[in-house]
Amino acid sequence: MDNYIVSARKYRPSTFRSVVGQKALTQTLKNAIDSHKLAHAYLFCGPRGVGKTSCARIFAKTINCLHPTPDGEACNECESCRAFNEQRSFNISELDAASNNSVDDIRQLTDQVRVPPQIGQYKVFIIDEVHMLSQAAFNAFLKTLEEPPHHAIFILATTEKHKILPTILSRCQIYDFQRIGVSDIVEQLQYIASEEGVSAEDNALNVIAQKADGGMRDALSIFDQVTSFTGGNITYQAVINNLNVLDYEYYFRLVDAFLKHSVSDALLLFNDVLNKGFDAQHFISGMGSHLRDLLVCKDPVTLPLLEASASVSGRYAQQAAQCQNAFLYKALELSNECDLNYRVSKNKRLLVELTLIRICQIGQSLAGSDSVQSQPLQQVRPAAVPPAQTVASATLPSAVKQAVSPVSVSSASVQQQVPQPAKFNAPDAKPVSSRPLSAIPSISIKKPKISKEEQGKTEQAQVMADMNTPFDEKMLSEAWLKFTETIPTEAVLIKTMQLCMPRLLDGQTFEVIVENPDQIERLNDKAPDLLLFLKQRLQNSHIIMKMRQSTREERKRVFSQLEKFEYMAKKNPNLLSLKDTFGLELA
Repeated sequence: MDNYIVSARKYRPSTFRSVVGQKALTQTLKNAIDSHKLAHAYLFCGPRGVGKTSCARIFAKTINCLHPTPDGEACNECESCRAFNEQRSFNISELDAASNNSVDDIRQLTDQVRVPPQIGQYKVFIIDEVHMLSQAAFNAFLKTLEEPPHHAIFILATTEKHKILPTILSRCQIYDFQRIGVSDIVEQLQYIASEEGVSAEDNALNVIAQKADGGMRDALSIFDQVTSFTGGNITYQAVINNLNVLDYEYYFRLVDAFLKHSVSDALLLFNDVLNKGFDAQHFISGMGSHLRDLLVCKDPVTLPLLEASASVSGRYAQQAAQCQNAFLYKALELSNECDLNYRVSKNKRLLVELTLIRICQIGQSLAGSDSVQSQPLQQVRPAAVPPAQTVASATLPSAVKQAVSPVSVSSASVQQQVPQPAKFNAPDAKPVSSRPLSAIPSISIKKPKISKEEQGKTEQAQVMADMNTPFDEKMLSEAWLKFTETIPTEAVLIKTMQLCMPRLLDGQTFEVIVENPDQIERLNDKAPDLLLFLKQRLQNSHIIMKMRQSTREERKRVFSQLEKFEYMAKKNPNLLSLKDTFGLELA
């Protein structure tokens, strides 16, 4: 049986050219070697699996190469290169700081620094995961790192640069490795698949690249796992089944349900996702990413931000053409709000379902507004007046003038419903018609009809204007907390209202003291609904709310036991008498 080597080791970069996604850094290192301007200490930092240690090894191999190529690569033929490839080179030493982080380990390293190289010009010391060194080890390493021998070069590698002492950082040239792009990972996976004789769909490799989150080593590990699962035929369906990835097909169907304003389809699809074992927060996070991808497809300028294969990009572009920008903006806001409130929600499924319902309603409201705006305005044409009914007002007898009673109508309704009468000049020679009074048609103007809903609102406003029921601070606090039950999805606002209770200033005005401007903004957004709720709850239409930010003295927190007791005693003086009666003392 052949010795199997995983792809992460088999296809590990051995030259600067084979490093994926770090062209700027590799070019900088090659230029430094070519110009013989080498620093004595380097710090390679960045996420896992992006090539930090690999670049350190390539750099150490290249600076000791006796016959480098014109493009700045190692020749792989000289004695130094062969010793490195066969792992018998004494010029390169690696130290794992995760397991060798004591002062003694650093002292052994400094002892090796004094020995000059046998072959080549430099001795290179690679310290991986350098942030794991102890404080004492860092201090013992400082002097050697600052003034090493001319033949010593240190390369430090870490994933957490913020944990390294500033005194160490100031002595190194810092190279920040970036996450590898999805397109670069897909291109490398296609090359490896062709080398290994594995057939792979582009969509499948794209899912693997996204799952790797910018790490080439993670992508190769997932690639080996999926290859074993599929037997060398990597398909999109096999990848999402093996990696338990939520299919993007669900999100395309979900947005279709939003556009059709179908709440039932959206809820059933969410239930199907839960039945397959996916987490609701993972679903809502994926929905936000899908809406974001639709938004970047709306403008050709932002289209490069879409990280998807060519076939899937066409579907995104097709669905994005059906969505309005206003819908995508609001849907993104609601999905992000749901994601933020998910952890603090007690009924998480209901929170997600409410979000889906609200997004469906957004689409419905936008569709309704568009249909109203697209509908042409109907021009009001004046009704034709029969010649027999047109009588000059100047020639009407006085009896007729008294029979026609005037009706008071607002000017706006007259302009909209009643056209201006045409001017009529009565002939001088003909007398007024001698028909009886009953034969003359009556003239009437209809009042505009008022719907029952508008009439109910008017009556409610009149009732609200007359309410002046007195209330105290306890009743106000109960109504204040009762309002929080009407906004179950806004956890941050609920927490703010629970911490910042109202304080009654007079019979109708109360004050709310908050700690920061963000809380004021949140309360201002809900102020109309909150005041209406309090007025109806307390039966008082003259309630006034004031808000202000607390001063530094008002923000004082109670920490010690004595301060807590004094704070409680101010609210309840009976505690002092209880303490004196029984001779109690604080422990």
